[in-house]
Amino acid sequence: MSKSESTWRPDGANGPLLSLYTTFRIGGPCRGLTTCETRAELRRAVEALGEVGEEFVLLGGGSNLLVSDAGVNQQVIRYFSEKPQIARQGNELVVQAATRLDDLASYAVQEGLDGLLCCTGIPGTVGGAIVGNAGAFGEQIGDRVLSVIAMDHHANEREIPGDELAFGYRQSRLQNTDSIVVSVRLRLRLGDRDRLRTRRQEILALRAAKHPDWQHTPTAGSFFKNIEPTSKAERRQAAGWFLEQAGAKALRVGKARPFEKHANIIVAERGCRAVDVLELSRQMAALVKEKFGIELHREVRLLGSWPAGVA
Repeated sequence: MSKSESTWRPDGANGPLLSLYTTFRIGGPCRGLTTCETRAELRRAVEALGEVGEEFVLLGGGSNLLVSDAGVNQQVIRYFSEKPQIARQGNELVVQAATRLDDLASYAVQEGLDGLLCCTGIPGTVGGAIVGNAGAFGEQIGDRVLSVIAMDHHANEREIPGDELAFGYRQSRLQNTDSIVVSVRLRLRLGDRDRLRTRRQEILALRAAKHPDWQHTPTAGSFFKNIEPTSKAERRQAAGWFLEQAGAKALRVGKARPFEKHANIIVAERGCRAVDVLELSRQMAALVKEKFGIELHREVRLLGSWPAGVA
């Protein structure tokens, strides 16, 4: 059952704080928020807002996102489910986009299906992962997509073949539309269940050693995209290496700082503001530009209204 929230706040800001729904735990209020767990609930929420002429923005797991301190002067639909919604059909999986990405990666391993280990330990939902083509170790979820069911802001649905989505490094054609990913069909391959379980545990241990635990440390994960291959390097180069060499770890703005074990991750200490994070990221990118002549591009998405010249 979908849940709507619209509260009055004593500080004069109307609506729920989006900081409660992002892994950065930063963000001002929105006009109202409706959480939908199922495809049917999502459709009803979109239709209901359309009937009253309300625009909305979509939220999933709230990862890979920085919401402004001023918040969002719109309704928010949060498509997120604590319970995985996955069906197996041979070597294919049909997954509702509200499902957590790591729950999907875990399910595939338990079923002895290979192809989604690259999604292990990554926060957020399947829907967000499809839009941003999430992945790791040179692989991404877009490699496995057969098709997606997408919904527009009028609740109309259509099936889009995966080869029409123009998947690239941390991008897809869906980023340039208002389409909502409702569900996805993935084609995997049979694998050795014990080997898959061992590799999953290795990846989780690797992430625990190098990354902050987003469930306890406010962060959005890697802030910048890695560097695309150049004439000097055939492989994509880690943005974190350039940031480390440029001295970015020494920077600090307000309560925002780079993570001590990974220069491409910004963490937010108690009292941190979104503008602190954004200004820190600007300074980090400027160091890399000055030292290496390389332009870094944000992987983290900005949402909301920002002071002039900041975003």
